[in-house]
Amino acid sequence: MRSSVSPVKTAEHQTGAKTGAGTKTVVIKGAGVAGLALTYELATRGVAVTVVDPSGPGPKSASWYAGGMLAPWCERENAAEDVLLLGKEAVSWWETVLPGHVHPNGTLVVAPPRDRQELSRFASRTSCYDWIDGADVGELEPDLAGRFSKALFFKDEAHLDPRKALTALKGKLEKLGVRFCQAPAEVQAGAEIEVDCTGMKALETGLRGVRGEMAILHAPDVTLSRPVRLLHPRIPVYIVPRDNHHFMVGATMIESDQGGPVTVRSLMELLNAAYAVHPAFAEAQIVETGTGVRPAYADNFPQVRQDGNRLSLNGFYRHGFLLAPSMAQRAANQILSTCNEAKT
Repeated sequence: MRSSVSPVKTAEHQTGAKTGAGTKTVVIKGAGVAGLALTYELATRGVAVTVVDPSGPGPKSASWYAGGMLAPWCERENAAEDVLLLGKEAVSWWETVLPGHVHPNGTLVVAPPRDRQELSRFASRTSCYDWIDGADVGELEPDLAGRFSKALFFKDEAHLDPRKALTALKGKLEKLGVRFCQAPAEVQAGAEIEVDCTGMKALETGLRGVRGEMAILHAPDVTLSRPVRLLHPRIPVYIVPRDNHHFMVGATMIESDQGGPVTVRSLMELLNAAYAVHPAFAEAQIVETGTGVRPAYADNFPQVRQDGNRLSLNGFYRHGFLLAPSMAQRAANQILSTCNEAKT
């Protein structure tokens, strides 16, 4: 087990926090969720930051295909305790940084009748949930009334739309004076620190790829207000609501660093799971399919690595939006410490 973890607070809400006034430019490579969260933590402490990314937040980033679930208690089912300890601060961080983007409606965990034992197994590995019956399921999600007789409800969890969040965060950073450019040649000389947040593009040892596949469906006859996780012994699937009856259905976890289109097998499994949650998904339109290769270390936990004035923030596995706030704060503290040491 790692050392104890301190709670996360945004730089705007830290009392007596050090500022980076007077430091030279910090260059951050990568405009995914890790890079933008770190940029925010530095910019709000007075550090001049330049972000380098050929495409900015967009389809070439694994963050673009994320579910956006801020679900630390659910993730504890197969993740280390540190994911829970750091992740449970994520909801307040995102609410503070991007007011109105977080939907604090909790998470509903269900299972088909034949797999009901999976609910008990899931409950034994998690905490902070309520066992609810079919009537409660129908009250929370009227469209699921009568479909599940038992479920777990994690009321303290939340979700956001990753694409809207990344776009809004970039806009906020630009207002804070952060410079975005597409090529390293555009970066002004004299940066004190360079941070690599490029995920699988990073030239770094110890990383492996975990392929995640997803689909976005438009189902006008389905309304859900919170993520629904459907348990299955082989491939658990989640359905996350987006705007205007759109739903993100994901995601596979395949040990592979190969990108490319979604496989037929994966798409069939995702769509079958959606149909098991609600038959009206059979009439949904497949708006988009996508694949993101997520970087991970051996323990599936992110790391801040440093070699002189070069750092990396990487290895978020499937927990990018959940752990980026706390890891960004950790990296920002380390960067400011390095800058201060260089001046003495």
